[in-house]
Amino acid sequence: MKQNRICKGIILLLSSLCIFPDVHGQKVSGYIQSQYQWGEKDATLKVGAPNENPEKTFNRIGVRRGFIKFVYEESLASGVFQLDITEKGVGFKDAYLQVKDPWFNTLVVKAGIFDRPFGNEISYSSSRRESPERSAIFQTLFPDERDLGVLLLLQAAKTSPWNFLKLEGGLFAGNGIKQETDSRKDFIGHLSAEKSFGSDLQIGGGVSYYNGSVYQGSENVFRMNGQAFIVDNTPGNKGRFAKREYLGLDARFCLLSAAGMSQIRAEYLFGQQPGRSSGSKSPNASTLPDSDTYIRNFRGGYVIYIQDFGTSPFSAVLKYDFYDPNTRINGNAIGLNGTGTGDIACRTFGSGLLWRANNHIRVQAYYEINRNEQTENISAYRNDRQDNVFTLRLQYKW
Repeated sequence: MKQNRICKGIILLLSSLCIFPDVHGQKVSGYIQSQYQWGEKDATLKVGAPNENPEKTFNRIGVRRGFIKFVYEESLASGVFQLDITEKGVGFKDAYLQVKDPWFNTLVVKAGIFDRPFGNEISYSSSRRESPERSAIFQTLFPDERDLGVLLLLQAAKTSPWNFLKLEGGLFAGNGIKQETDSRKDFIGHLSAEKSFGSDLQIGGGVSYYNGSVYQGSENVFRMNGQAFIVDNTPGNKGRFAKREYLGLDARFCLLSAAGMSQIRAEYLFGQQPGRSSGSKSPNASTLPDSDTYIRNFRGGYVIYIQDFGTSPFSAVLKYDFYDPNTRINGNAIGLNGTGTGDIACRTFGSGLLWRANNHIRVQAYYEINRNEQTENISAYRNDRQDNVFTLRLQYKW
């Protein structure tokens, strides 16, 4: 209740700035995504409550995102504050300041809560994204997309021949948008390049690196040996930190032709992820974990293709993404020797249609075919789960 009162007060205060949105560098923007979702009986939807009848299909309506963003910029500094307002309540998304160097215009320092500088899909705005949600691997490894930290961004001035290169690197709490729970910091870095060839072709790519840790909540630390988890229960394990390390590659291709704009984006990630027996989601809780630690090698990524229909406001979308949380095991070996649901791989085939009615309104229809790895040793995964999802979204952006 206290948090809700505080949020309401902040909203009223910041909303008062909207009266004069262009005064002294003030800017207010935002977007609302209202959507209808239908799911098969085992599906997980992004709006509404879980399925009330697990033997039947179900549907929900709701506000997926209701973002309002306040920016104040003056001289070399700016401050950003963003809220997410839905029927579930009010949540914080961004709260950061950034300062540009006054001499060469090549360095930016950012501090607060903001997008993690890893790959492309994390920072690709949800108001522009052609699929309703980010890929499964990013939702698992980077919950909330954002983190609390400090970042240095280095990019040559626009007049420089080196402007096509951008280097980002920073230290982060490693706990999403929740409060920090330990004294260690995670490093995230991203080196990217983007080049235009005339007005019709644009190519880009990058490499990302994450080096961090996860608190071990008990003395039991499980590691793979062959196709089995072997426990190390040294008493001193509790309170230590398991290594969390990712490497990512991203690429982008954009071509304008008589058929319309054609875009391809792709990312591939691999590395080591500490998690729990039931899953490998990265920490984003306000307390330290008290569970056993399971260390897995993972891989995953996505490819998305977007094709505009000439100069019309319509676009077709095809997407494939996959996530294998444990590359050391598959199939009927899962469910034996300490392995379980947290080791099951998944993949999604998505297709959709976008209609940009005008500069503010966009309608999105998208169908996801979700497939999971199957094993005879876990009853819920002996067959492919019935969890396909259809999303119909109306977005207004200002």
